Amino acid sequence: MRVTPKGFGTPEVRVPRLVGLMAVDARESARAQGLLVNAPDRPDFHPTVGDYVVRQYPQPGTEVPRDSVVHVWFDFGEGDGGGGGVREPRGPLPPTGGLQRELEEPRGGGPYALALSCP
Repeated sequence: MRVTPKGFGTPEVRVPRLVGLMAVDARESARAQGLLVNAPDRPDFHPTVGDYVVRQYPQPGTEVPRDSVVHVWFDFGEGDGGGGGVREPRGPLPPTGGLQRELEEPRGGGPYALALSCP
């Protein structure tokens, strides 16, 4: 009995989810399904190893002919809301006030007091 990898022997395969994978893993995952990978924003894609895929086309689960190309991007590009951006808070500042001091611990044996002892 000859065993063939999943998807081989069928004219169409499902596109795997590549978003979130490192470049090397995305290539391997696509290759396992019989697909090729291209990165339009990365001319040096083949030696790229540690960058993470942030977008892909076609979408995961789409059925495509074997040997089709899946396009992946490693940067959101301008206007797509990606990238590092500024992480520090900008105005308006939160209102002043709030707790001015730490509340004291309740003393004595109220209804929620616990007694701990050591032998």
